[in-house]
Amino acid sequence: MSKLSRKRKQFILISLIIPLLLLIAFVVFPAFDLFKMSFTNWDGYSTSSKFIGFDNYLSMFKNEDLWLSLKNNTVYFFVHLLMIPVELAFAVLLISKLKAAKFYKTMVFMPYIINGVAIAYVFSYFFSPINGAFDAILEALNLGGLIQNWLSDSKIVNYVLSFVSIWKYSGYHVILFMAALQSIPKDLEEAAKVDGATSLHIFKYIQVPAIMLMVDFVLFDNIRGALQVFDIPFVMTSGGPGYASSTFTLYTIKTAFTFSNFGLASTMAVAIMVLIILIYIVQNKIIHGFVLKDRG
Repeated sequence: MSKLSRKRKQFILISLIIPLLLLIAFVVFPAFDLFKMSFTNWDGYSTSSKFIGFDNYLSMFKNEDLWLSLKNNTVYFFVHLLMIPVELAFAVLLISKLKAAKFYKTMVFMPYIINGVAIAYVFSYFFSPINGAFDAILEALNLGGLIQNWLSDSKIVNYVLSFVSIWKYSGYHVILFMAALQSIPKDLEEAAKVDGATSLHIFKYIQVPAIMLMVDFVLFDNIRGALQVFDIPFVMTSGGPGYASSTFTLYTIKTAFTFSNFGLASTMAVAIMVLIILIYIVQNKIIHGFVLKDRG
């Protein structure tokens, strides 16, 4: 074996060992500890805990407020799901020969790089019933009759929070779609144009099939993000009124740090982790088993 070849193998080995050790230290061990803690009644500060078997899991399934929180998560999922075609359309528009395209790309992506807590605070004032900018805009447009208690009406609060989530994260998805679209060989699209294909035909038969793997990723990111949403409802409503805008993660955090029940909170964390894994497996089977089965 040559010296260069040996050095290459050593470099590859070191490059793999370090991330693997970090993964074990910061993911595998904490996950194992979390799973072990889910079978105890630890309060977060005692030096010892009592093993209680599956009591936490039974308590979790019987908790109506937790199920309501999980139901609120589905609002974020469906609102973001409806936005995927819009995000894809924006991506197609931004990769075309559009004037000031770079400026629009920056404006689209800017919300994603802003701190989520800062965004939540800004929109808290924007939707405030006291001198809120949104109500002022409606008044200026003679639409004062549409003014609602945006952050305290249980019927609409989750949709308002979902709008804030869209404003923050949609730009990220647009950039991902743009990257996928720009990876499509230009010769393929030009050949289609020569054969008489319209922009709609190119979008439907070339662009969309070519970026299905990115659509798959964005869809999973949507599911994962919807199940783990925390900062926006925590800052803007604290999960209120009541538990009307609480989410699964927000309820889990409150269970641990407000009610000092780290055992039950660990159970919830394990449940959401398992749920995300199961959803990924099912989605992967559907996308690769049906949508992409004809692609080599």
